[in-house]
Order: sequence, then structure tokens, then C-alpha cells
Amino acid sequence: MIKIENITKMFGDRIVLDDISAIFERGKTNLIIGQSGSGKTVLMKICIGLFEPEKGNVTFDDRPFSNVKEKHKSDIRKEMGVLFQGGALFDSMNVEQNVMFPLDMFTDLSYEEKLERVNFCLNRVNLHGINEMMPSELSGGMMKRVAIARAISNSPKYLFCDEPNSGLDPLTAELIDDLISEITEEYNITTIINTHDINSVLKIGQTINFLHKGKLWWKGDNNSVLKTDNIELNNFLFSTELTKRLKT
Repeated sequence: MIKIENITKMFGDRIVLDDISAIFERGKTNLIIGQSGSGKTVLMKICIGLFEPEKGNVTFDDRPFSNVKEKHKSDIRKEMGVLFQGGALFDSMNVEQNVMFPLDMFTDLSYEEKLERVNFCLNRVNLHGINEMMPSELSGGMMKRVAIARAISNSPKYLFCDEPNSGLDPLTAELIDDLISEITEEYNITTIINTHDINSVLKIGQTINFLHKGKLWWKGDNNSVLKTDNIELNNFLFSTELTKRLKT
């Protein structure tokens, strides 16, 4: 479980996050949604430790993470997996080397042990026999799946996904949603997902936190989101003629 309490973040005189508190539950897909500029990426970067809040705390299973010594942060970071927007694979490394990278960084495993883990993770995301392929040879969906394999290679307790469906066709996006949801439940991971994809919200939004103008405007799940009368949330999710039909 990840808990954030009273998180406030400023850039200069501008308040980007204003007193945000939330609980991200273990074994569930926890979504942060909101328009561009709402603060959701900044909030995720605070959770990962790339930004420090002006006020507030982040705890990982009751272990403090904000404003603590770097050694303490490093120990918790070893338990994180991160799926960056676009996948962010290393262009100069093949698939095997990309997936093995966290194991090289954070473990003392032998090469044989690391290779076994790499192959296990690639098989888990339904990619077989592509170890020697380069990122430039992969489709968008394959790149995302390789990135997921890399994110879970070190058996993380916490998984962070930044816009995992960006740039994907609807069918592939649904497959990525299914994969993240399955892995979260299978390995009992605390998963946080930044997204503005309404299909993801309705399908895997076990907990949903809607940010608006830097504030936590609404919280619920994929069942209650269809029933809410929150004007700002409805304007965000159901703004087109097609999505408006979901509310009727």
C-alpha cells in the first residue's frame, strides 16, 4: 500500500498540487486521471521520488519516503517498477539487455539467473524468441510489453505506469490494460496508473482519483464513475457524443 498525505507542490508561485491525500491499495489498479496540467504526472513523480513536496508525506507500507535520506529512498526504489510513457527502451540495447537492466542495477544474480528471469518475464507478456531484437524492430504494442517485462523483472512490490496506452490502437490498448491488471492481481502489486483513457477508467479503474486544477476533486471506482453527478469529472470523461451515451 502507498499512502500520500497532504501533498502540496509548487513551481515558483504556482501551486501544482494542493493538499492531496489518497491511499493506493495493494493488489489493485489505482488510477490517477485528469486533464493535461492537472498535476497527475507531478504526483507520480513525487511518489517515485523525482520531486520533493513542499508539504506532506508519502509512505510505502508505513515506511516514510518523502524528505528522508537518499539511502532510505534507494532501498524502497529497489522495490519499484516503472513503465514510462512511450516505453522508454534503450535504443542501443536489444530486448534481452533492456529487460535485464534492472537486474544488472539492483541484484547480484549470476548471468544465468538473470537470463532465466528475463525469459520468464518475456513469456509472461506473451513475447517469445525476441531476445536479440532491437527496439527499432518492434511494433508499438511490442515495445510496451517489453517495457512491462522490464518493469516487473526485479519482482517489484510497487508498479508505476505513466500513460501506458498512449499511441496505441484500441485493441492493443485493451491488451495492455488486461496485462497490467493481470500482473497486479497475480503478484499482489500496488499499481498506480496515470491515464486519460476512458476505456481504461471503465475497465480497470478499481480505485480512481480525479485531479482538477491541482486538487483531488473526486475519488471512487469504475462503478461509481458512471453514476456521479460531479460536473468537472463528467465534462472530462464524457465530453464527446459517443462517451455521453455511456451516461444514459
